Amino acid sequence: MSFFSSRKKNGLEGGNSDALESGLAKTRNSLFGKLNLLVRGKDQVGEEILDELEEILVTSDVGVKTTVEIIAQIEKRVKRDRFVNSAELSSIIRDEIASLLLKNDSGRPVDFSAELSSQPYVIMIVGVNGVGKTTSIGKIAARYKSAGKNVILGAADTFRAAATEQLDIWAQRAGVPIIKQGHGADPASVAFDTIAAAKNRNADVVIIDT
Repeated sequence: MSFFSSRKKNGLEGGNSDALESGLAKTRNSLFGKLNLLVRGKDQVGEEILDELEEILVTSDVGVKTTVEIIAQIEKRVKRDRFVNSAELSSIIRDEIASLLLKNDSGRPVDFSAELSSQPYVIMIVGVNGVGKTTSIGKIAARYKSAGKNVILGAADTFRAAATEQLDIWAQRAGVPIIKQGHGADPASVAFDTIAAAKNRNADVVIIDT
């Protein structure tokens, strides 16, 4: 999708975009940077490395269940392929994560023009800092709007620095209204006000940042 394909095209320059990209880079580098250090100088991937890999995945917010599945698949591939370097290990982990994500994929694109189960249809986006929640909200909002839905955003991430300002940028680019309060405001109050505004304006979709 070209909506967010270019910072210059979308007018996203300076601190807000830099901060968002920095957060994404930290998440990416913290995982694969640790993997490179883990296998550096090793001539094969054994149990000790797999144990450390398990810890790295869990502490990188991959999740316990997903980590266990990834480790199990890597153990099978280690026995079969005997890969020995960081490039191969990183590639295999990417492949396994992609495979897990595709397990429940119906093979059909999301239909943003489909009839909604409620009005307003409320979506609350959750996740640790730096994983791209705000960017995802902007993309989802743009897709729903392009499908003819009336969308309202709620800036309920009231404690992270510049969170509201970043969401405001995505709201402007998507061309949708945003409900917000001051820094440190009660997030539940923002969510309540957003849904109330959606009802008053007959909005179809509410997307709340947290």
